[in-house]
This record gives sequence, structure tokens and C-alpha cells, in this order.
Amino acid sequence: MPIRVQTEDFDLSTEIRQLRAGDLRVGAVASFVGTVRDLNDGKGVSRMTLEHYPGMTEKALESIVAQARERWRLFDVLVIHRYGDLGPGDQIVLVAVTSAHRGDAFAACEFIMDYLKTEAPFWKKESTPQGERWVDARETDTAARERWTGNLAETPLKSGKND
Repeated sequence: MPIRVQTEDFDLSTEIRQLRAGDLRVGAVASFVGTVRDLNDGKGVSRMTLEHYPGMTEKALESIVAQARERWRLFDVLVIHRYGDLGPGDQIVLVAVTSAHRGDAFAACEFIMDYLKTEAPFWKKESTPQGERWVDARETDTAARERWTGNLAETPLKSGKND
């Protein structure tokens, strides 16, 4: 369960290859890469600065991954999140999940991202033509996370079906 919080960029192909290296049980790899947009809330973005709380951030990410492992049958999980100054088009985050079947991989990858967006201690500041501004949490991110609770959380828990 590699979790890295770093300033350096990452190479998707290399990271996926290393995650599944030699594990012939893997039938599915799902991944998500988040990037810096050049427009947010109708305003141009020239730079984004991401800050985090070292130690606390990694623990929060470990907890999120542990929750995903409790819900789905996973072989391995990789989370890389960058911090520092980034420009439009730069990669911010990678979540990659390996499992025997796609249903578990897709669901776990989405769950990890939904929780990461709301539970991991990262702070974003955007530079726009109007000046700098801190980016607040979005209601849509909270709603995405909350769909994993209650009755909707039953999709697909520890599925054994071949998908």
C-alpha cells in the first residue's frame, strides 16, 4: 500500500507497472489522475499551491485506503499526492487500485478519491488574474463522499462475482 506525498511529478505507466509487477492474480487495474485546470469557478488559474500537514496527511490517506480494503477485495493500492507550486496541466494526484475483478477496482478507486477530496488535510491556493484565493471544499465533493454511507454503500461490497 504505497502512499507518497511529494513535490516530484510521477509517470503513470511506470507507477502502474510497478504496482502490478509480478502479481499474476491481478485481473483489473483502475486508476485516476487529477490535474490542475486552467479555469475554476469561471476564473483563470495560472498557478496552484498545495499545502499539507506532514505526518497527518499520510495517516489520513492510510486510513482512507484501509477503509477501502475493508469494503472491497483488493490486492494493492497506490496513492501519490503532490504538493507545492503547480501549473495548469500538471498532475496533482494518482490513485491506482489492483484487484481480481473490475467492479472492486473501479469502486475502490472512486471511493478513495471521494474520501481523499474531503478527508485528507490538503489546502489549495489558486493564483488568478484577480489575485490569490484559497479554494474551499465543494458541496459536490461532500455529496460524492456521502453516497458511500447508508444504503448506497452496498455497491459492490466484497463482491465475488466475476466481472
